[in-house]
Amino acid sequence: MRKFSLTLRKILLCDLFYLILLLITIFYLVIYNLTYKIKDKYNINDNLFNLKIKNYKIDADKLSLTFNDNLIGTYYFKTESEKNDFIKYFSLNDTLEIKGNLKIPNNNTIPNTFNYKKYLYHKKINYILNIESFKKIKNNKNIFYKIKNNFYKKINNMKYNSYMYAFILGDSSHINNESYNNYKINGVTHLFALSGLHVSMFSSILLSLLNKFKSEKLSFIVSSLFLIFFSFIASFTPSILRAVIFFILSFINKIYYLYIKPKNLLYLTFIIMIFINPNYIFNTGFILSFTITFFILLTNENIKIDKYSILKISLISFLSSIVISINLNYEINLIGFLNNLIFIPFVSYIVFPLALISLIFPFLSFLLNIFTSIMQYISSISSNILNISLYFPNINIIEAIIYYLLLILIIKKHRKLIYLFILFIILIYIKPYFNKNTYVYFLDVKQGDSALIVTKNNKSILIDTGGIQNYEYESWKIKNKEFNLMLSNMIPFFKSIGLKKIDYLILTHGDYDHLGDSINLINNFKVKNVIFNCGEYNKLENDLIKLLNQKNIKYKNCIKKLNIDDNEFYFLNNKNYDNENDNSNVIYTKLNNYSFLFMADASIKVEEDILRQYNLSNIDVLKVGHHGSNTSSSKEFINKINPKYSIISVGKDNKYNHPNKETLDNLINSKIYRTDINGSIVFKLNNKLDIKTYSP
Repeated sequence: MRKFSLTLRKILLCDLFYLILLLITIFYLVIYNLTYKIKDKYNINDNLFNLKIKNYKIDADKLSLTFNDNLIGTYYFKTESEKNDFIKYFSLNDTLEIKGNLKIPNNNTIPNTFNYKKYLYHKKINYILNIESFKKIKNNKNIFYKIKNNFYKKINNMKYNSYMYAFILGDSSHINNESYNNYKINGVTHLFALSGLHVSMFSSILLSLLNKFKSEKLSFIVSSLFLIFFSFIASFTPSILRAVIFFILSFINKIYYLYIKPKNLLYLTFIIMIFINPNYIFNTGFILSFTITFFILLTNENIKIDKYSILKISLISFLSSIVISINLNYEINLIGFLNNLIFIPFVSYIVFPLALISLIFPFLSFLLNIFTSIMQYISSISSNILNISLYFPNINIIEAIIYYLLLILIIKKHRKLIYLFILFIILIYIKPYFNKNTYVYFLDVKQGDSALIVTKNNKSILIDTGGIQNYEYESWKIKNKEFNLMLSNMIPFFKSIGLKKIDYLILTHGDYDHLGDSINLINNFKVKNVIFNCGEYNKLENDLIKLLNQKNIKYKNCIKKLNIDDNEFYFLNNKNYDNENDNSNVIYTKLNNYSFLFMADASIKVEEDILRQYNLSNIDVLKVGHHGSNTSSSKEFINKINPKYSIISVGKDNKYNHPNKETLDNLINSKIYRTDINGSIVFKLNNKLDIKTYSP
């Protein structure tokens, strides 16, 4: 028996043993993902369901529900009293009878942006349930869920609860948009996702309180049970589950004197979690948590701990998360690790403990509000004054492997590789300049227009920005984080392909669906020049001009020709008409010997004038006028220009019923692409023409 125990200890102390286990787990992951397929529990035509509430979130009038059968649902409250009744009378684990329709979620339609369909797929969800009505048919009887419900309702009833949701329930969506964006710029949003930091703080508090038992094993058992329950309250988010499992393994290692290295304990934690749920590998919190923890542990093994260790840990956390951060946001703040030196202690020793105290004594939540307001103020100053952000293009898997191998070797004291490491980062940063193709992106901006041209020398021309009109709502319907296509999708896309700026923003005319998002673009991305159309400016254009003057951005109007990177852009419509649509900039250009014609919202009348003035024929790519309306694209015009490819930028199920059947009939000899069906359409121009679409 003693001999077996010694053999087991030797195995547990051997690094090779854990590496073999890790390789077996990775092999299992590969096989799993090659064969993984969600089993459909429902038929797309089902419309009546009995489901238990696993989780829910309310944002203004929108109710988002997660059910126990790997299904999510959305419902919009019709009145504020209906919303309040739900909060009062419905709880987690209640069973509902629901009437509604199943919908297949969409893929991302703009390249390199968040793919909601894949996100749900890795959560084993195939459908979204659009709820028409629901009623409770069974109350929750589970004691654990009753306790969890009390937490939810207690936090919901607190006056200052936005950070309580973040630190107790792991839900940062209640932090207002402006503050969260500032935290994002500063590189500290990880502080609002429950993880090792919070578990470490919580376990330290628990262990200090349990010291009076004078039994290490009893303290371990009680602490572990508390942490497991805390994970349950936070819905077992992967990052907190990782921290709790690691804590338990570390304590077992300590109590039984196993002497397993912390790095190998992390491998075991990874293996356990993958066998619990292989899809954790696609969770950003899981990836960040393991990557940062691994590199901190590796650093502790190889670099001497001294009085500057906090700075070293912050720096290594920053370096180890760069690849993940770039592929999430396509930018890094060079002083992000310095921000962590301020925010981590502030959250660890003030804000998070205050959140725990406020949970017990809600009347003290005003103190939490004071300190979070201070934190927001510091974050705002830092994001606006000390922001040194660089935009990086998307990093592929080979580049990521090379990056991490170099970082591991440097930590293991191969210091001469630092220069190669820096050179590699620079090469990633300037990678787009080696791409000598020309690209034309017709972006899916719903019921609007936006097209991006990137020349072989990385010059960028954006024709229109799109814009979805916001409407005034009752105060209870105003969402905490309103989705904005420019901020959430378009600017991240620009960064992902290596754009550092827009060289020319060409606005075809003053309609909201063409320039409505231009102010968001200019406030959040560098724009060098702006071109307006002929005719008088409307309010939207005048508001934009005020901003351009404030930012010293050059602008012109009613021009005839623009030379950009050996490409000539001709503005064919210089006549003043009596309406905004007819005053649209109509643009003709040749890119790599392929002709493009952008018609904006110009009508048949403008088309007739253009045909009289210019000899246009055999256009390769036509951006169809006015979203395919029958006010544009006359049969005579289409027959004359004879487009090979026609692009219709249009929103799905739009209220105007665009595109019109008559227009589609006129374009019958052309290959038609529609953003509502095909998503964004990308033309790659070199010696040949390649077309790629991003369908919903």
